[in-house]
Amino acid sequence: MDAIEKFLIFMGCVSGLTGVLVCLVTGAARIGGSYWLGGFQAGTLLQAGVAVMLFGCFCLLLALVARRR
Repeated sequence: MDAIEKFLIFMGCVSGLTGVLVCLVTGAARIGGSYWLGGFQAGTLLQAGVAVMLFGCFCLLLALVARRR
């Protein structure tokens, strides 16, 4: 495993966990009745969390593709 694969796996795991945490915090705040969190709407933060998780998925996919070569 070379350095690029390790970096992609690391970035995929970190961004995936970050996205999950953002979605959990935003979901809990929204269920608690708060429409705003830190100056941003809850829906906006939820979309940001999903986007960060998607970035993590793409990083892990690139790591898998690099292994097959």
